[in-house]
Amino acid sequence: MDSNLQNRYSRQILFAGIGEHGQRRLLSSRVVLVGCGALGTAAANLLVRAGVGYLRIIDRDFVEPSNLQRQSLFDESDALESLPKAVAAQRRLRAINSEVAVEGIVADLTPQNAQELLFDHDLILDGTDNFETRFLLNDAAVKFGLPWIYSAVVGSYGVTMTVRPGVTACLACLLNSPSATGSRNLEHDPALLDSTIAPQVEETCDTIGVLASAAGVIASLEAASGIRILVGPPEDATPPAATRLVSFDVWSGDYRAVRVERNPQCTVCVRGEFLHLNGLAQPHVTMCGRDSVQIHEHNRSLDLPTLSRRLSPVALDVRHNDFLLRFRVPPHEITVFADGRAIIKGTRDPALARSLYARYLGA
Repeated sequence: MDSNLQNRYSRQILFAGIGEHGQRRLLSSRVVLVGCGALGTAAANLLVRAGVGYLRIIDRDFVEPSNLQRQSLFDESDALESLPKAVAAQRRLRAINSEVAVEGIVADLTPQNAQELLFDHDLILDGTDNFETRFLLNDAAVKFGLPWIYSAVVGSYGVTMTVRPGVTACLACLLNSPSATGSRNLEHDPALLDSTIAPQVEETCDTIGVLASAAGVIASLEAASGIRILVGPPEDATPPAATRLVSFDVWSGDYRAVRVERNPQCTVCVRGEFLHLNGLAQPHVTMCGRDSVQIHEHNRSLDLPTLSRRLSPVALDVRHNDFLLRFRVPPHEITVFADGRAIIKGTRDPALARSLYARYLGA
């Protein structure tokens, strides 16, 4: 390591958990970040300053004024130009650390491009805003044998969990199997679900807001876990048989760490059934008349009155009856049915329709 790099990372090298050997490993590492919003910008900033060798950023969205409150890599000029987030982040990160190779890719991660975009990396980081993409990440990580870190934040609350395929529980284990208690299932136990991932089910940043400080805390935990994986022997990065889902609420100060064990019957990390990666579990999307897309969500029922109350502060003309709810987010009109089905008017782009669905209705 030359003297300039040694000086740049001197305080990090002094840390016993990294040292010069760990810094060398970090400088040769390859990381892919999916999603560059509040979580993604904060995590990317930390990793680039820490000296990862290469960072690929995948994001389909562009910078808007409402992003500036919490997405720390962007400024007013980015919003004024409506720059793609991946492009704006690449520019800013290269200015922060020119020694790091940063590649911004403006794309929507799909089953069709997942292998091309994710393979050949040492670590996958979650900066997404919906479970459709997270399940795709989980499938890809398990199939390719890549560690990844699930993270989510909404309101004042966030969660994160490190996944090492073949060693720890995966995201499917978390959602569909007994947790630390050994008998309760996160999917079917409302009390346990509320304490871990419930805010992501129907509440979103666009309906109940999000604090930048919450994103900062979770991104810091995600970055620290990622650096630990990258610099240390793999066997030391996580406990051998379990991982922990860590949650933190910056408003109340509540912190929890729930032990999550591998599910011996997990369809993903045990049986190798990669439904999301194979495109078999994605919500069915069909064209529906002129400039309309219909989304057929799987196994979901919606509380329309509750959803109406959540949407009223952020959408126009919100109204509902016993059968459907309708609201406008110009130039789009969205009609939602109690079984989770939705019609998005004003677009013929399935990716945009799914994005709007996740943005306002959650996962």
